[in-house]
Amino acid sequence: MIFEGLAEKLQNTLKNLKGKGKLTEKDVEAAMREVKLALLEADVHYKVVKDFVKKVKERSIGAEVLESLTPGQQVIKIVNEELSELMGGVQSKLNLSSKPPTVIMLVGLQGAGKTTTAGKLALNLKKQGKQPMLIACDIYRPAAIKQLEVVSEKAGAVFFSDEGNKDAVDIAKKGLEKAKTLGYDIVIVDTAGRLHIDENLMEELSSIKKNVKPHEILLVVDSMTGQDAVNIAQSFDDTLGIDGVILTKLDGDTRGGAALSIKAVTQKPIKFAAIGEKLEDLEPFYPDRMASRILGMGDVLSLIEKAQGAFDEKSAKAMQDKIKSSDFTFDDFLEQMQQVKKMGPLKDLIQMIPGVSQMKGIKDIDIDDKELVRVEAIIQSMTKQERQNPSIINASRRKRIAKGSGNEVSQVNRLLKQFEESKKMMKQFTQMNKSMKKGKMKFPFPGL
Repeated sequence: MIFEGLAEKLQNTLKNLKGKGKLTEKDVEAAMREVKLALLEADVHYKVVKDFVKKVKERSIGAEVLESLTPGQQVIKIVNEELSELMGGVQSKLNLSSKPPTVIMLVGLQGAGKTTTAGKLALNLKKQGKQPMLIACDIYRPAAIKQLEVVSEKAGAVFFSDEGNKDAVDIAKKGLEKAKTLGYDIVIVDTAGRLHIDENLMEELSSIKKNVKPHEILLVVDSMTGQDAVNIAQSFDDTLGIDGVILTKLDGDTRGGAALSIKAVTQKPIKFAAIGEKLEDLEPFYPDRMASRILGMGDVLSLIEKAQGAFDEKSAKAMQDKIKSSDFTFDDFLEQMQQVKKMGPLKDLIQMIPGVSQMKGIKDIDIDDKELVRVEAIIQSMTKQERQNPSIINASRRKRIAKGSGNEVSQVNRLLKQFEESKKMMKQFTQMNKSMKKGKMKFPFPGL
């Protein structure tokens, strides 16, 4: 889970406040000490922590909070709002030029993931109907140009390089001219990085900036470097002037120091976050949604957007009709599972459901995405007839399916049992829904 360590500590601290019917200033001060420690341990910049705690404390000890009927919930609401504000408050979008092409220049240190991010950004923009071209200006790192060519092809974007040319500025200029001639509306310039910030790197980047006049200079930083990411952002902004930040490897960041500090220190917004290794794993950064996830309030909007991107509306309607008619087969089950896989790791999806992260025992559940692969192999080892009518799967067929999928017979048996139980549950919910529509019964779970 993103920011798992920080999220757990903040949620535990605020849970103690929530359970109290009445709060005093001492209660708030004690909670703020815990919040302060949690943020410092998460490698959040000290000045940022100090200002954050001061704001939350000032708002929390006001009469309207302490004298309210739900003071604990009011404090949590304040923490949520201030966390969101700390990361920028609202989503910061790309500055797209009214006169194409829009030029986006990616900068950063070596190893931050610039080249892969260039492909992810191209795919993201392509899904929005844009036509991107990627220009290879990293002439130093071995295989950097080939790597960009590969990710460009995967993203379905046009790739430009000038083989043999050792002048990055000249390559950028030629690429931009070609993009204008061919009518591409987005140009992404992948620049060289270094293991550390040096004069030569900055001079080259400044020259590229001067010659191609980018509409956006985006700094790509590894979120797992914590406060170092903030220092890197400050240095690049002082020398080059950046417009925003793309955080990579956010899915592996259990602390959150970079995401919670960058905007406050540099005043530059986080525009995107990479939350996985696939090209699809680049998301616009929403401060309010991230704050809600940190505090265990879920992120329903992002979950809906992921589902809309993964599920085809027509097939979803057809699946709904099959469930209603109890005509749900293993083929349908496999199709549903493959669509869920497109949405990302199961553990991350579950954390987006409000309240789930605070449920007792949820952290101890091992949610292994490899189990989906196992189930997929078992279903694909069945014949078409067996997938359509699982009742014909006798002992010999189960042995064959287990052998063909590389599993034990017990695992095949378990899947068959789970499938039948799922069908029964779907049927019960369908009947319940019909009864509710006719007004014969009330919904049995009023709090849901």
